[in-house]
Amino acid sequence: MQKGMLRPLFPRKFPYIPGTDVAGEVIKIGSAVKNYKAGDKVVALLSHSSGGGLAEFAVAKESLTVARTPEVSAAEGAGLPVAGLTAYQALNQFAGVKLDGSGQQVNLLITAASGGVGQYALQLAKLGNTHVTATCGARNMDLVKSLGADEVLDYKTPDGAALKSPSGRKYDAVIHCATGIPWSTFEPNLSAKGKVIDITPDASAVMTFVLKMLTFSNKRLVPLLMIPKRKNLDYLVKLVKEGKIKTVIDSKHLLSRAEDAWAKSIDGHATGKIIVEP
Repeated sequence: MQKGMLRPLFPRKFPYIPGTDVAGEVIKIGSAVKNYKAGDKVVALLSHSSGGGLAEFAVAKESLTVARTPEVSAAEGAGLPVAGLTAYQALNQFAGVKLDGSGQQVNLLITAASGGVGQYALQLAKLGNTHVTATCGARNMDLVKSLGADEVLDYKTPDGAALKSPSGRKYDAVIHCATGIPWSTFEPNLSAKGKVIDITPDASAVMTFVLKMLTFSNKRLVPLLMIPKRKNLDYLVKLVKEGKIKTVIDSKHLLSRAEDAWAKSIDGHATGKIIVEP
């Protein structure tokens, strides 16, 4: 969006305040709002088309707003919406992981497991019956292990670049949170009906998806379009409250220095979520 690559779709108009993931306190409610009142603590997902998150005040729709109890800080809550919901949908809808721990074991690979989506995907996956291999940089390997990964690969090593499981497992599903890895690297590491769930699909990924569909291949690439649901966001906030998952925070920045947070995000090497606070 900042580079103008999504025009004329986003932003719809200028000036545009970026940011969609927010947590805070309700100050005022619209006449149609039924479930909240002034003073309530909440987490909300704002529209990508209108944004508004990097500000002292934001307008959120009730349909994508959930309550936040005292056990969940504003910073923890603000990290959840897009990244948490993306991880949840990838695992629950496409990877076949039952987060109550039931079902057969699923062998998972999570790329960029120390990033925003990856850290939630790893923690959520371990609530289910999974064996997780995770990739990250060398500096984050201990963190990723502490979040529950069974095997960790440094993506800069030969085995890490080849995505080979140290125990020789084939992956039933890949939660692909990195970029720049071709299908030819994934395919030999997949089980007979393995699938790669790509959270940031580009044109090449879409072409692979179509080709695999047309050739009736058992191995698939699935482009993920996150569809936010209030009940899922509420579920994630409750998991944080119960201590079952946490928001790994890379850094916190004052709103008056939001450009520093923005630069950190664009750099692409954040460990967890970047938080902006008033």
